[in-house]
Amino acid sequence: MLTAMEQDKQLREQLVKLLRGGQAFKTRDEILQGISLEEAGKKAANLPYTIWQLLEHLRIAQWDILEFSRNPQHQSPEWPEGYWPQEKAPANEAALNKTLHAITTDLEEVINLIQDPANDLFEPFPHGNGQNLLREAMLVAEHNAYHLGQIVIIRRLLGEWE
Repeated sequence: MLTAMEQDKQLREQLVKLLRGGQAFKTRDEILQGISLEEAGKKAANLPYTIWQLLEHLRIAQWDILEFSRNPQHQSPEWPEGYWPQEKAPANEAALNKTLHAITTDLEEVINLIQDPANDLFEPFPHGNGQNLLREAMLVAEHNAYHLGQIVIIRRLLGEWE
């Protein structure tokens, strides 16, 4: 029988694996590897968004969840306009790289919150409506998996994925 401390440790380890991906499909890094400036701004037929718009949406939503989880003063963007960019393509390679880097960096910050045993996974935040760190970590994992899957589909439709 596992102790409460051992159960807590296992739960945190499983959350980190879930957030990093790669257990049921490719990792985030594998999915995003090699996205070019041109590819990011291409629109596949009959889809309302580009890879760039999905990347920016993923970045903004993940950042918002991270900040909500660690900063009681955080103000979320307006929904939905604050979560979706109007631009179909990145302005330049630097903008694309900045977004890709922020997605990775912010995810690692979420993981750092999860790995810190001083952060109770189950204690509701003093702000919000009963959300806790466990819920927010699972929300990041679910949201990222959903949009990473969309990116794979778009890359396939554009002929950029095996």
